[in-house]
Amino acid sequence: MKRRVKGRRDFVCCAAAGLGTAFVAGCDSAAPDRDGAPAPKRIIDTHAHFYDPSRPQGVPWPSKNEPQLYRTVLPRDYRALAVSRHADAAVVVEASEWVEDNQWVLDLAAQDGFLVGLVGNLPVGTDEFPGLLKRFAANPRFRGIRLHEPVFRKLLGTPALLAHLKLLPKHDLEFDANVGGAALPELAKVARAIPDLRVVVNHIANVRIDGKEPPEVWRQGIGAAAACGNVCCKFSGILEGSGKRDGSAPRAVDFYRKALDVVWAAFGEDRLIYGSNWPVSELFAPLETIQTLALEYVGAHGAKALEKVFWQNAVKVYKCKV
Repeated sequence: MKRRVKGRRDFVCCAAAGLGTAFVAGCDSAAPDRDGAPAPKRIIDTHAHFYDPSRPQGVPWPSKNEPQLYRTVLPRDYRALAVSRHADAAVVVEASEWVEDNQWVLDLAAQDGFLVGLVGNLPVGTDEFPGLLKRFAANPRFRGIRLHEPVFRKLLGTPALLAHLKLLPKHDLEFDANVGGAALPELAKVARAIPDLRVVVNHIANVRIDGKEPPEVWRQGIGAAAACGNVCCKFSGILEGSGKRDGSAPRAVDFYRKALDVVWAAFGEDRLIYGSNWPVSELFAPLETIQTLALEYVGAHGAKALEKVFWQNAVKVYKCKV
């Protein structure tokens, strides 16, 4: 159900003092959705991908060998999906390694206010990085950068990694890290070394979910990351954890609960952020599935938790201008 989007003054009604404190006080609490279940006043999807393979230059990702993904995917396609509660805004996470594709998304955002932020893909560790960061940071919708685990591990121990990540808070930008549980202790070291850097672990650290107790190395990694107050975790990649790429990911919350309980106990309502990972998530189940699953799990923790996880924490971490 589409709800009226309030103005910017209503949306960012309070300011944050820090990552470990509640972001909003005195804002509207969750209201029931049309089926009577609690729903947040607003939803910001902080992990969506948009691209267009029909461009003359094509796209480096996804591959033509992924026919379900290799198609034009734009905000209008996302908004046309059948869901009971449409998102009010989205943050794009750039998967393309082509630098100018960051500009492509920013140009798209300039035409469509639904896109409130971009987590870019820039070549950390290269001589070009500082200049490119300065260029893109000049755009208010450029909100941070992301590294995948192979690049993160390759740069570990090099002076360039910390030097370049230290530039992010100077521009009020955050750092998305798409890593697994085994890399989280190293990510925690980076977070401690740069305490003013806002760090977001992607996809609950890519844990494999089978309904049983999650791996100990992942549990320890989650604990190490959460021990740093400047690290948050994205409530995304949950369906993908099932490995069911045929679209048959389980719909029941209980299948994912053991892993989600670990994440909730570690990060709590103040440091978890909703994201769908659409359209990649569509390989596992429709958007409605991940959204409903997240609403059900978070909603069980109360109306205040819904507001924080589904939009307030996103505004706090990504500094979205809505």
